[in-house]
Amino acid sequence: MCFILLHEFNISTNFKVFPFKWYHLMQASNDLSLGKSSFQWQNPSWRFRSTSATERALQYQAGQKIHGFTVKEVVTVPDLFLTAVKLTHDNTGAQYLHAARDDKNNLFSVQLRTTPMDNTGVPHILEHTVLCGSEKYPCRDPFFKMLNRSLSTFMNAFTASDFTMYPFSTQNGKDFQNLLSVYLDAVFFPCLRELDFWQEGWRLENEKPTDPTSPLVFKGVVFNEMKGAFSDNERVYAQHLQNKLFPDHTYGVVSGGEPLAIPDLSWEQLKHFHATHYHPSNARFFTYGDLPLEQHLKQIQEEALSKFERTEPDTAVPNQPHWDRPREDHVTCSPDAMAPDAAKQNTDTVVVSFRCPSLCSITDTFEGFTLSLLSSLMISGPNSPFYKTLIEPKIGTNFSSVVGYDGSTKEASFSIGLQGMAEEDTEKVKQIIVQTIDEIIANGFEEERIEALLHKIEIQMKHQSTSFGLSLASYIASCWNHDGDPVQLLKISDSVTQFREALKDNPRFLQEKVLHYFKDNTHRLTLSMSPDEAYLEKQVKAEEEKLQKKVQALSESDKKDIYEKGLELLSVQSKIQDASCLPALKVSDIEPTIAVTPVEMGTAGGVPVQYCEQPTNGMVYFRAMCSLNTLPEDLKLYVPLFCSVITKMGCGGLDYRQQAQQMELKTGGMSISTSVNPDYSNMDMYEQGVLLSSSCLERNLPDMFHLWSDIFNSPHFDDEERLRVLVMISAQELANGISYSGHMYAMTRAARSLTPTGELQETFGGMEQVRRGRTMRVWKQRKKYNALLYPQMKYICFLVYLEYQVKFMKRIAEMPDLTQVLRTLPRIKRHILNPLNMRCAVNSTPQKMSDAAGQLDNFMSNVASNKKDRKPVRSDITERPLDSLAAPGSGPSRKLITEPNFKPCQMKTFFPMPFPINFVSECIRTVPFTHEDYASLNILSRMMTAKYLHREIREKGGAYGGGARVGGGLFTFYSYRDPNSVQTLSTFRKSVDWVRSGQFTQQDIDEAKLSVFSAVDSPVAPSNKGMGRFLSGITDELKQAHRERLFAVTDKSLVDVAGRYLGIGQRTCGVAILGPENDIIKKDPSWVVK
Repeated sequence: MCFILLHEFNISTNFKVFPFKWYHLMQASNDLSLGKSSFQWQNPSWRFRSTSATERALQYQAGQKIHGFTVKEVVTVPDLFLTAVKLTHDNTGAQYLHAARDDKNNLFSVQLRTTPMDNTGVPHILEHTVLCGSEKYPCRDPFFKMLNRSLSTFMNAFTASDFTMYPFSTQNGKDFQNLLSVYLDAVFFPCLRELDFWQEGWRLENEKPTDPTSPLVFKGVVFNEMKGAFSDNERVYAQHLQNKLFPDHTYGVVSGGEPLAIPDLSWEQLKHFHATHYHPSNARFFTYGDLPLEQHLKQIQEEALSKFERTEPDTAVPNQPHWDRPREDHVTCSPDAMAPDAAKQNTDTVVVSFRCPSLCSITDTFEGFTLSLLSSLMISGPNSPFYKTLIEPKIGTNFSSVVGYDGSTKEASFSIGLQGMAEEDTEKVKQIIVQTIDEIIANGFEEERIEALLHKIEIQMKHQSTSFGLSLASYIASCWNHDGDPVQLLKISDSVTQFREALKDNPRFLQEKVLHYFKDNTHRLTLSMSPDEAYLEKQVKAEEEKLQKKVQALSESDKKDIYEKGLELLSVQSKIQDASCLPALKVSDIEPTIAVTPVEMGTAGGVPVQYCEQPTNGMVYFRAMCSLNTLPEDLKLYVPLFCSVITKMGCGGLDYRQQAQQMELKTGGMSISTSVNPDYSNMDMYEQGVLLSSSCLERNLPDMFHLWSDIFNSPHFDDEERLRVLVMISAQELANGISYSGHMYAMTRAARSLTPTGELQETFGGMEQVRRGRTMRVWKQRKKYNALLYPQMKYICFLVYLEYQVKFMKRIAEMPDLTQVLRTLPRIKRHILNPLNMRCAVNSTPQKMSDAAGQLDNFMSNVASNKKDRKPVRSDITERPLDSLAAPGSGPSRKLITEPNFKPCQMKTFFPMPFPINFVSECIRTVPFTHEDYASLNILSRMMTAKYLHREIREKGGAYGGGARVGGGLFTFYSYRDPNSVQTLSTFRKSVDWVRSGQFTQQDIDEAKLSVFSAVDSPVAPSNKGMGRFLSGITDELKQAHRERLFAVTDKSLVDVAGRYLGIGQRTCGVAILGPENDIIKKDPSWVVK
């Protein structure tokens, strides 16, 4: 479980950071596309021809009565292959939208407008507390318990600035009804027990609950979560920006809770907020998928809405009064030790414009669409005006953390500015922004750039993801929350047509928007932020003063009462809960066999190719794995840099601006990333390479491969200033956001000395993968098909913040002369972009596969001059057939590095960081994927998380999350935003003792199996089908064998593997902690302190 910072979900290509959704992540979704810079459409087009779900929905008529609801409108949305049905509940006025679509990954969400007026975080704490038990399901934490009693593909709850949403998705109809029952009861009939409020929100408690003489301290899950959130400078800035831009109502406060204000919230205030905001009259229900609407309506009516009458909730957000003159403000933050240039730490300067007379609300869908496109034209890519005037002069390291159009609040805003700049450049940046706006008004935008942007929208509507329902729910949430029309928002083609007509009727249409919204807008805020060396010290002092004020107001009787309540909470937390009241699937509900994904092997120009025919909806997906086996060791450190810049420097007859333009006009993106894949049967073997990835509309196949040909044959490595800009951006992005995914860094670091891939992954993993919401598309895809073998890769996509690569990039960024670096890149290119070291994969429709194969043949002919037979640097190379059943040498293979003499070693590393909380991890070397014990370790990790670690680390310890997971031959413990450090390591060890003592039931095992299978059977998009086989050699036969071993896991096998691999004296482990200064660790010579 972890805190996730969302980005606003728009149709355009740039996104403002959306810092005000405090994510209560119960289960990582399979493809969480909320943070992506585009829609991810899930269009299983092989089902569209039957259109059973959409046809059923078309049978409804306006005015029709169904289970207490009245149909208001039935609309086909051909762009998205769905039928939208809008309804209203007769008695309560609750709004309902059903999106009928032939997609078996069905989704439900209920959304309530929540408008706090102070910084206590009441909607956030309430979101946590309602999930701790309800009238029908009074056991503690039914929400967490359902994670192990269902096959959900997503379970979640989050709090935004002005609404709270509770979504889930599942592919199983029975599971949908079970989860819907739990969600409805939690939201509308929660217990809201005082003990749950203390646990989830805040409490005063003795530091050692069983020792009344120990000092009183603040505790609480949300309290610690928000301390962690406010240790991230980007979030601090974004929060201040919204609060100061919209100061007069709910946007002027911190919906997630300001840490020092959270202790001002009372239990009574929490219950009052629920009573005034959690009512069907204030709710918006959304369902999506191919399950029948009538069943949803019937269950929602019977289990919830029939028990309410209409009210008139006072939750509307008024318009922010318009300023008659611009304002300026300044805030401080903690110093950034990883900043690319320590002398330039003035983190952001941003000018924001909003609320012009013609746009009073985001409910004007076309105006929002236009401003979103306008934002992309102004700031996205090297051809945009602000990129040219702000980024390329190298005044700062990157755009500010909040940039572009934001439609997440009732009134939209636009932000532009820089981070990583010198304080004395503030006025200069303000002048450049004004001048650039004037230039845009005078010159407008090139027609080709507009067409490229509209092409990108077409790509986004064609591309299919596995979580379309979730993306849709998030996309419509803000507009619908303020009574906008969610169906109108979905009619993207109508908006595109209207946009084209507006441009045709008035060629200065966009320039007039810029004049109106930015040039003539007096509601403008200039907000700067700079580091304060005493920032953290002041925070600690302020918390201590707050604590002392609370403690000094207590009588001895109060202190005794606090001690007794602490013991009561500890007792409740320690007690085994009876969860029999909760619905549950059975292991017998799980499909015994996997769905087979057929692939065909062929060649193109002598290069092995995997062809996978899929319903890709008019898209073609191309990948190529290029081996690094011939690359000299001294060049390896530069590979992530090479991957970062190779598609952005220009190629052939195109300079970097023209290259970027052609990529936007003709493709859905082109990228290259490092790839280190451990072998599935031997932990001391691995494949090292780079992965090429791109996609395009079928009509643009020749253009896409022509671009790849130019990159192979004639990449540009002669523009030192362009390279410097790219390096500065990468270095800044690496340095940003460690507090966001510190647990991933801790896990990666702890694993470093345990397998041969550990150090190589540290060297490679922290470059393009670290994108803070701009993660490369290839890694978003890879997290899906690597989930079975390497589950941690799903999380590495968020952030693998790697110390060595950060320092390396900082060093390059600060070099006065990059000539030597430029000379290194062509040397790397000669080894990597060599067809003799490649294998390819193509996913396309059956109708287009022949054409795709022909175009791939042409591409290989065009790059044949790059073929050169080079000797591997290492002699210890083993060939593995891509088909695990094939005889060696009988077909295409993966060339793996073998480390027969590798000796894992134990290491404990501590990283002092400017955070008030810790990220703790312990990794233990175990067995590879095909080993007979891997399945037992997998089930064991889920059972330990649900039945022991969650209780000890989160409920008792106060961390925001913690658990165990298996992948890559490693068993990994972790905690997230944890107030404890070495104590948590002790908890990890005690969890092993708990398993070995056999203190679990068959029900516990079955629930762990359900949890594992929900991940194993998670949906895979057509674009990613067959990729596990292509990248890692994991065939359907290997997956089925693993599946059968999962079913066969017993209590005996769990106790056995816990003792053999995890017991003291039986394990080789690595430990890493990131957190505040720790005297205990510093005095312990067994720790390496960085």
